Amino acid sequence: MHSVPTWDPQQYLRHSGHRTRPFLDLLARIPELPHGSGPARIADIGCGPGNVTALLADRWPDARITGFDLSPQMLARAEKEHSGPTPGGGSIDFHLADAAHWVPDEPYDLIVSNAALQWVPGHPESFPAWIDGLAPGGTLAFQVPGNFTSPSHALLGELCDSPQWCDRLGDHGRRFVHILEPADYLIRLADLGCATDVWETTYSQLLSGEDPVLDWVKGTALRPVLTALDGDGDAAREFLDQYRDLLRKAYPPGPHGTVFPFRRIFATARKSATV
Repeated sequence: MHSVPTWDPQQYLRHSGHRTRPFLDLLARIPELPHGSGPARIADIGCGPGNVTALLADRWPDARITGFDLSPQMLARAEKEHSGPTPGGGSIDFHLADAAHWVPDEPYDLIVSNAALQWVPGHPESFPAWIDGLAPGGTLAFQVPGNFTSPSHALLGELCDSPQWCDRLGDHGRRFVHILEPADYLIRLADLGCATDVWETTYSQLLSGEDPVLDWVKGTALRPVLTALDGDGDAAREFLDQYRDLLRKAYPPGPHGTVFPFRRIFATARKSATV
């Protein structure tokens, strides 16, 4: 397994409204699933705290849904809040798994991933096995952040590379940037014989509160840094203070809050029903 940061479900969910919106937009573009005469079988790769996994049961009420994640902290929250029977007669369960090595062990009608694959080096190399693991007419669908050149992430990388922090943090500010451009995803998925739809959206998010962009990245991009500095409170506070000051200049508050643009890349790939 590749190394992963320690996750904080509570921090991640502080911006759950903005974080959930891209998944809802992805969900709306997923075509109807085959699932024949029985309930749909769905896998959620990198399910995190399970809040979006539960939304799958709203779309497919009788589906059997399994969320997979590598973080024990996230899985504990997911199991506590969302596992068990669903109101429509389906079920949700969760299992520990590394998306870098996960392969379907049964036919799935939908394999979905929300804001997780950017943490997985070489994840496009898994597409052939995932498509093979779909039932005929099944769909692979995912969305990943595409904002790694934005100030929030560029400044984090530059700070980690600075003389004060480079020896200790190395590439912790950049190490999980493993996405392709939309056209590259389109070609890879089309090469696998799928009916493919790929698009991107930049959300102009209005965040509230003091230092809201810092609060946002504490739940995601900062996790590797905070994990590396765990146990050294003075260093962690100094790093956060320096990063906070940079973010304040890059994202000044306005009369209605702080505007935080966020690019996302989406893809759906439907396997032929005649395979």
